Amino acid sequence: MDLPKRKSPRLKGYDYSTPGYYFTTICTHNKVNILSRICTIQDNNVGAIHESPETLLTPQGKIVDDIICNIPEHFGVTIDKYVIMPNHIHLIIVIEDNEHSRAIRESPLRKRDIIEMVVGYIKMNSSKAIHNNIFKGKVWQRSFHDHIIRGEKDYLRIWEYVDTNPAKWKQDCFYTG
Repeated sequence: MDLPKRKSPRLKGYDYSTPGYYFTTICTHNKVNILSRICTIQDNNVGAIHESPETLLTPQGKIVDDIICNIPEHFGVTIDKYVIMPNHIHLIIVIEDNEHSRAIRESPLRKRDIIEMVVGYIKMNSSKAIHNNIFKGKVWQRSFHDHIIRGEKDYLRIWEYVDTNPAKWKQDCFYTG
C-alpha cells in the first residue's frame, strides 16, 4: 500500500541559507497551550483605563525563550522580533552575510539550510529541557511554516502582525480557547 506523499511547505529550489529576512511559525503538538497565557491588564495611566494584553510565559515558554535568546551565537543570525504565544511562536530571523553564517552555508557537511537548523535547534533543545523538567508529552508539531520576507512593506506588515499577535489572540487562527 502506498502512503500519501507529504507535500513540502517550503519554496522549491530556494536556499534558505541565503542572507535575508525570514518569518517562521512553529506550533506545539496538537496546538496545546503550553507556552504562555495571554492576560489582560488594566493600564490606569493618565486617567484613562486601557486594557492591554500581556504574555505570561509558562515554565515551558521560559525554556523556549532562553533557547531563542541563544540562537545568534550558534548560527550567526539575528532574531529581529519574536513572540511566544500559548501554542506557537513567531520569529523574524535575519541571516546576515557574515563569517559565521558563510561558514555554515559553505560547509561540505551541511545537510540542512540555516532556517531548518534554527528551527531544529529550538525544537530539539526545548523538547529535551521540557521533558527533563516539566512535561512528558510531545512538544512540537512536525514541520513549521516559513515565509521569505520580500521587501520593506512585507517586513513592516509581518513585524506588526508579530507585535500585535497577543492583542488579537482570540481572533488568531491558532486560538484554541
